[in-house]
Amino acid sequence: LNASGAIKAIDRHSVHQICSGQVVLSLATAVKELVENSVDAGATSVDIKLKDHGTELVEVSDNGRGVEEENFEGLTLKHHTSKLRDFSDLIHVETFGFRGEALSSLCALSDLSVVTCHENSNVGTRLVYDHDGRLVQRAPHPRQQGTTVSLQQLFSTLPVRHKEFQRNIKKEYSKMVHVLQSYCIISTAVRITCTNQIGQGKRNTVLCTSGSHSMRDNIGALFGPKQLQSLIPFQQISPTDNIKEDYGLSGAELPKDLFTISGYVSQADHGVGRSATDRQFFFINKRPCDPSKVSKLVNEVYHMFNRHQYPFVALNISVASECVDVNVTPDKRQIFLQEEKLLLAVLKSSLIAMYETGVNKISLNHTPQLSSSMLHLSILFFCVHVTPASSANNILFQRFLSLSGFCTLADSTAGSSGHHTASLSLSSVLDEHSIKTEPYSELTAKDSDVLESSEQESESIHSPERTFSPEAKKFKWDNKPSEQKLVPSSTVRDISSGLFDKPASVQKKMVPLRFSMMELTRGMDRLKTHQKEQNDQGPKYRRFRAKINPGENQSAEDELKKEISKDMFKEMEIIGQFNLGFIITKLKSDLFMIDQHATDEKYNFEMLQQHTVLKGQRLIVPQNLHLTAVSETTLIENLEIFKKNGFDFLIDEDAPVMERVKLVSLPTSKNWTFGPADIEELIFMLSDSPGVMCRPSRVRQMFASRACRKSVMIGTALNTSEMKKLVVHMGEIDQPWNCPHGRPTMRHLANLEIISQD
Repeated sequence: LNASGAIKAIDRHSVHQICSGQVVLSLATAVKELVENSVDAGATSVDIKLKDHGTELVEVSDNGRGVEEENFEGLTLKHHTSKLRDFSDLIHVETFGFRGEALSSLCALSDLSVVTCHENSNVGTRLVYDHDGRLVQRAPHPRQQGTTVSLQQLFSTLPVRHKEFQRNIKKEYSKMVHVLQSYCIISTAVRITCTNQIGQGKRNTVLCTSGSHSMRDNIGALFGPKQLQSLIPFQQISPTDNIKEDYGLSGAELPKDLFTISGYVSQADHGVGRSATDRQFFFINKRPCDPSKVSKLVNEVYHMFNRHQYPFVALNISVASECVDVNVTPDKRQIFLQEEKLLLAVLKSSLIAMYETGVNKISLNHTPQLSSSMLHLSILFFCVHVTPASSANNILFQRFLSLSGFCTLADSTAGSSGHHTASLSLSSVLDEHSIKTEPYSELTAKDSDVLESSEQESESIHSPERTFSPEAKKFKWDNKPSEQKLVPSSTVRDISSGLFDKPASVQKKMVPLRFSMMELTRGMDRLKTHQKEQNDQGPKYRRFRAKINPGENQSAEDELKKEISKDMFKEMEIIGQFNLGFIITKLKSDLFMIDQHATDEKYNFEMLQQHTVLKGQRLIVPQNLHLTAVSETTLIENLEIFKKNGFDFLIDEDAPVMERVKLVSLPTSKNWTFGPADIEELIFMLSDSPGVMCRPSRVRQMFASRACRKSVMIGTALNTSEMKKLVVHMGEIDQPWNCPHGRPTMRHLANLEIISQD
């Protein structure tokens, strides 16, 4: 509303700026729109030139039909197009563009000029447009048939976006290259070249195709012969009865030959796939798009045969134009399809048939599941060993245990060391897994030995499913250091009643106490006032709601990220050690449980990640990696990160594309070996986060193994200073919430104020 409160139309210039920012969102969108215009104009050669990754200049030249003089004025006006005249034409549109928005929006976001020569003209013309898309200058200009569109200072009219664009330019550039690759693959008989120049330096080729009529040749030109060797052509079959039933298509009369799918996918052999989805391209009627359900299905089927990698995918789905709606989003990458379930059924049936023709690959990826008996052993017992840091904390923790339903016992060493053993029944966890706990009398001495060895082994097994669940139902551990044995619950009750019914012999020290009835009365009044204020405020707000349960790990982690900052860890008070494996801390009125092994492992892992420089072993003969132009550029710009990971290269920037980088040194570490697949993974990670120190997944696995071995183990007794050190370390790393193997490091136990209210 304006100052007068009246609703009025937004002025035309403002509307133009607002809407333009919604059409062109990124460098990728800008280049895509210009390339589509060139292909729509019948070009067989498209040349994209970038300066400083596109921040200074984006220029797209083609040899298409050119622009007729009568269209100079309307070329950049909003919703002016030659592709359709009314809405009904949209059903049959076969060109990339049809809305007449792209050039108009680019005018509003940059300084746009055009040099064009129509096929019927003898001389070209240079056209300059203002930010409203109006032609402000024209002059003769030498040019062969075709059109060149130049964008200078992209997004300069939107200060905030321009600043973000410049700050994230390498990420924008990588996304642009990926989008451009999709047009290179599908645009057969069109030679597409992209180059980039940094400052006054040499112009480097980013990608180039030869203008072949084959999609396979285009893939080879972009990604090299090695990628081609791993591909198989897509072979379409009709959906099987089982899969039709899965999609609810049984008995339905299905249209025949509605979809025709062609293209290439990776073989399912382990090692030929990729570590990420960076080379997956989908097209509908040769239009690049992002069909999320199709993409998800392809990856799911591939993981049935190769669960650790992702496939290369280049698939074109041909369908009648009346069954497709491409007018969904500004970038036209979201598309609605009729009979989508039929398409998915055809795709799934075809892929499974293709991969099943190979040798029994699925058995190589089989992961054995825990038997019910092993699961029984792994969650049956949970012992609690509490080492209070002070007598005050001892009283506080005893109160928490009693309010939380713990049965607390003092063992034979409690008088001297202050240690306590606490036990908690977790019938809900056992019932959830339908696990039966046998009566004590049915357990033999052999069973006890099995259980003890099982507990010791579980300390070295890492599983994301492991949580802070107390795991005992009918048995309690007696935690004497000298021996461990199973104690029936009835014995626990007998011991506890005996301990707490008998008076303890304590030597008392007489201290005079100052007493004032007036002060006592005032104190009682203050307490009543405080309690009344708490009651008036209503129930205490619960900041932590997630339960200690594997199914709520993500919710618990999100709460901790939101509520706990780095500086809070050093403020936490150590209450004690829980079960010789967990540290109990208190922050204001909140109690937390910290896994001593998981948190130490995460800290050690992060230190290895940040500071370790892997040593490389030189190769006898340098190895040509056949990287794509953009991958070569990413590697060259991040050489220091590769060197810290133990990789070294010989760089020849004057060599042809795919031959500029040769591997001369590989990292080695005991039984770990690395190779080109790790280099490709690093390139993918750096293309998304340029300049950020990162490690390949196999290096992270090696660091995780090292960190585990050097960390404090479950079962190790810690004093207060040792526990404090582990807790403070959590505030010195970026993501302290999970260890490298996925185990949670910390969980919220209870809020003492809420407990007292309840």
